[in-house]
Amino acid sequence: MTNRLISKTIALRGAGDLATGVAIRLVRSGFRVVLSELPAPLCIRRTVAFANAAFSGETRVEDWSCRVAANAEAVPQLWENEIVPLLIDPELNEIRRLRPDVLIDARIMKTWRNDTSLNDAELVIGLGPGFRAGENVHAVVETNRGHHSGRVFWEGEAEPDTGVPGLIRGEGAARVLKAPCAGVFQPLVDIGTAVVRDQPIAEIHEANGGAVVGTICASLDGIVRGVLYPGLTVKSGLKVMDIDPRGDPAHCFSVSDKALSIAGGVLEAILTFYATKGSSRENRSAARRY
Repeated sequence: MTNRLISKTIALRGAGDLATGVAIRLVRSGFRVVLSELPAPLCIRRTVAFANAAFSGETRVEDWSCRVAANAEAVPQLWENEIVPLLIDPELNEIRRLRPDVLIDARIMKTWRNDTSLNDAELVIGLGPGFRAGENVHAVVETNRGHHSGRVFWEGEAEPDTGVPGLIRGEGAARVLKAPCAGVFQPLVDIGTAVVRDQPIAEIHEANGGAVVGTICASLDGIVRGVLYPGLTVKSGLKVMDIDPRGDPAHCFSVSDKALSIAGGVLEAILTFYATKGSSRENRSAARRY
């Protein structure tokens, strides 16, 4: 991209809503950013996730367009056109050909990651639980809502996964809807739709357009903020929808406060690393776990 402040290449593994918030902040700050994703990502906040380009070829979040690149050779032209590249590259084969200076594991898988290592780039950052600074990443950024959200750790790890979504207007677990059984997911409403408690909002079908085997009803009044891509095969218990009790449709189409907090931590980690390159972790000013 033209007028770059910093000529570093940053790769993100994962392109969900949190990864997209990080990518947008880094692009705005002048970095070259490329993301990798699965062929059919299980992302629900699709209106604010570059992962949605995996289905449509191109998507737009706020002021930035993201387009699928066929391979590593296609990435530089997208940068020149001020388009964020997405590679369907879960094993990072194409990403490695770009020799990124920084790799951010933004998959938010919340379990220990043996497939991310300190050798993946000059600086490797992990988001949330599943990483330990100095072992499989150089730095960890806290993703849990609350006082430490977005904090950078050069030692230790993030808070463990609680298994309970953070509270929004007093609602936690009820915000997130899961598949009641295995089958093919078919939503009955779109992202941004106002719903009321007990309203049917999605169905689970048998394969190949078969009979309905499960119905998902709204757990509270609010705005549908996330919907899994229609037609994907799901397992029982998979997160498929998200309802926002605040009732503001605009929240469905802009990067969240949580994503921006995490993005700020990532930007801090990158700037700290290069400002103190050659220093030990103990001499860096970024926070340890309190």
